[in-house]
Amino acid sequence: MSLSPILLQASELGIRLEIVNGLPIWEAQPVYRHQKQVERIVQGITRNDQVKSGCACIHAVDVYIQFPNGLKRPDISIFCREPSEEEQDSALTMIPEAVIEVVSKGFEAKDLEIGPPFYLSQGVKDVIVFDPLTLLVLHVRKYRTTRQVSPVLTELECGCQVLV
Repeated sequence: MSLSPILLQASELGIRLEIVNGLPIWEAQPVYRHQKQVERIVQGITRNDQVKSGCACIHAVDVYIQFPNGLKRPDISIFCREPSEEEQDSALTMIPEAVIEVVSKGFEAKDLEIGPPFYLSQGVKDVIVFDPLTLLVLHVRKYRTTRQVSPVLTELECGCQVLV
């Protein structure tokens, strides 16, 4: 699966199309409240100075990522390095260290139930889901899930931290 003309046309129509384990999933393009929260969270991504890590804590917003079993467009992806020049003009194939999803009203199941297990199965180490209506911050790792209330500073396995 790659960035086909169908995906690009869906985007032009205001539809965000993703493929998870072969299942197409769509949602409307994000609204102002959603994007405002994404921007706020991005500003809170930093390196954790208490942890020795070579991670540069690079973030990408709303970028297609080609996973082994799907094509997703996380609200925020965190990488330890910049994508290669060749990769910057297509769907990224490098697996993010962490992804952050901001729940959109009406699409709660996609972000809370479908997304976290999929991301973990593809090698993402930290999955954070933030619901701006309830202020729930769900932090999912392979062997542990925590529920907190925003604002909360969350440490990521890669050595980055994020204020959600």
